[in-house]
Amino acid sequence: MLEIIQSGGWMMVPIIIASVLALAITIERFWTLRAAKIAPPDLLAQVWGWMKNKQLDATRIRELSSSSPLGRVLAAGLINSRHGRQIMKESIEEVASHVIHDMERYLNALGTVAAVAPLMGLLGTVIGMIKVFAEIMAQGTGQANLLAGGISEALITTAAGLVVAIPALICHRILQRRVDEIVVFMEQEAIKLVDVLHGDREVADSGERGE
Repeated sequence: MLEIIQSGGWMMVPIIIASVLALAITIERFWTLRAAKIAPPDLLAQVWGWMKNKQLDATRIRELSSSSPLGRVLAAGLINSRHGRQIMKESIEEVASHVIHDMERYLNALGTVAAVAPLMGLLGTVIGMIKVFAEIMAQGTGQANLLAGGISEALITTAAGLVVAIPALICHRILQRRVDEIVVFMEQEAIKLVDVLHGDREVADSGERGE
């Protein structure tokens, strides 16, 4: 493996750095973007329970806000519920925008790696072919081993760029899809909360749906 990397030339260095960056982002995001951690499915039902038992006070709301990103969104709505439906929705949307931004952290970097890695491989290919033609011009076509070295460098960097880009692109799409699904679920839960607190839906009915 070391010989292959060395034969790929200096362009293998940024490709390897890109691969390490993509791997680190992928592991961190898959660990962070766990639906059960960000948007627990039973969280809204827990809020219904507090409301029914008259236990929803400032302490419970602080506990809710610190429990998860979805808890932050619901807590923002509860805090501003007495100011009317529109203000409550605006406060939820404001907090939700920060939560979504946090969930999408590093995804642009991962997408950039997926897009740039093949270009770095292509650049390595061009450099390798330039060396091949320079050897041909200097020594003719008789030195087959020198020509093979330049062609090998070109092919190795191309392959390395694709090996980094393809998994990075797949992981980027999977993670982006996961974020979208979590956002949709959070929107549904927030809408249920707004409807209940402003008389458009009964708590018991919403609790059954939330469960």
